[in-house]
Amino acid sequence: MRYLLLTVDFETSEYLYLLGTMSMLKRSGFGGFVLFALVPLIHAACWTERLRLGVNYCIDKTDKTWHRVGSTWRNSVCEKCQCNSFCMDCCDGFPTHVTNGCIIAYNFRTCTYTLTSMDPSVTCYVIGK
Repeated sequence: MRYLLLTVDFETSEYLYLLGTMSMLKRSGFGGFVLFALVPLIHAACWTERLRLGVNYCIDKTDKTWHRVGSTWRNSVCEKCQCNSFCMDCCDGFPTHVTNGCIIAYNFRTCTYTLTSMDPSVTCYVIGK
């Protein structure tokens, strides 16, 4: 790969810039690949919290409960959480999008959901989790 090297002195408000001579098509293809790779993360309803060094428990801030390293639990908003030696990971299990004209009814006591259609002729499908 060839490079174009432009050198300029910072004292005279000029900059040092290294520009690859990659074709516009290659750059566009790479940019498109990166954007498509991020699509699954848009609705990823997961979060991670790092633990302090030497701590052997996680605190679920939703329920204010303590959990030992190595444990897995589901909290009151139906997030499935896991505590390991360096972080706590939690993900919800509910879908975020459904077929147009359908409604998601969440049951937080049982951590389940039902789909209801305003039009009986429409079949509801979930998108996501």
